[in-house]
Amino acid sequence: MPQSHLQRNTTIGFATSVALALVKLAAGTWGRSSALVADAVESLADTIGSVLVWQALRVAAKPPDKDHPYGYGKAEALAALAVGALLVVAALYIVAKSFHEIVTPHEAPAPWTLAVLVAVVLVKELLFRFVMRGADAFDSDAARADAWHHRSDAITSAAAFVGVTVAVWGPAAFDVPTLVLADEAAAMLASGIILITATRLIRPALRELLDAAAHEMAEQVAAAARGIEGVADVEKVFVRKSGSGYHVDMHLHVDPDLSVRVAHALAGQVKAALRAEFANLTGVLIHVEPSEVAEAVHTEQQ
Repeated sequence: MPQSHLQRNTTIGFATSVALALVKLAAGTWGRSSALVADAVESLADTIGSVLVWQALRVAAKPPDKDHPYGYGKAEALAALAVGALLVVAALYIVAKSFHEIVTPHEAPAPWTLAVLVAVVLVKELLFRFVMRGADAFDSDAARADAWHHRSDAITSAAAFVGVTVAVWGPAAFDVPTLVLADEAAAMLASGIILITATRLIRPALRELLDAAAHEMAEQVAAAARGIEGVADVEKVFVRKSGSGYHVDMHLHVDPDLSVRVAHALAGQVKAALRAEFANLTGVLIHVEPSEVAEAVHTEQQ
């Protein structure tokens, strides 16, 4: 099952994020790096996000039932929206804390915090690639959100590395005491990147929750249906995304002389063919209509 594979990836991401968040929080506190502490806060948002995604994947894996005939796929979009909101909150916290540090005199970060940041960036980037590979394979918005907040964590850690490097060596190397504030400046820059990442998660999640049309998928489905013998044409092909799957509604035009039984059987053939060609179709609803072209020809012959 796709969900079980995605849940495994999310569990690995959660455990790794917890460990890294604790390491960064301890290193930032003892090493006097506000950027590293802020980075740890963003990582905590990652861990909460991973929990939300994991729970959403569990819910999305449930089969349709009487109360939810279309399934639970939209739980993934809700999780993606929640993760995006968490990233927004984390970014705003980083901005507030960094501004406070800028106006408050403090010492430069400890040099050894740089080694911690290098390790964090490498681990987080590998984790991003690992989770994103599974998200793309199963077209999961929730897992994709999980992957992107790992990438955002790597970016904030990289920005913190630059800031800490300048804050540690800059004042002495360039005789500019104010370079000690590079630590906070890097943290504020990272918060902007986090906000951009949050937007990339929130927008598609809102589109899915609002049943925005999946135009590219609709074109592919329509082309496949038109190629089936007995189908005169199709129209009103509406496709909407729900989790890792898609729901299709379409009007099928057939010869008006076909009996109800035969037309119904043809609709069943079309549905089966579409499900065979597109494995991610979770629902296909077909409305049969008489073909206007065939009906016009039939009228002329009479």
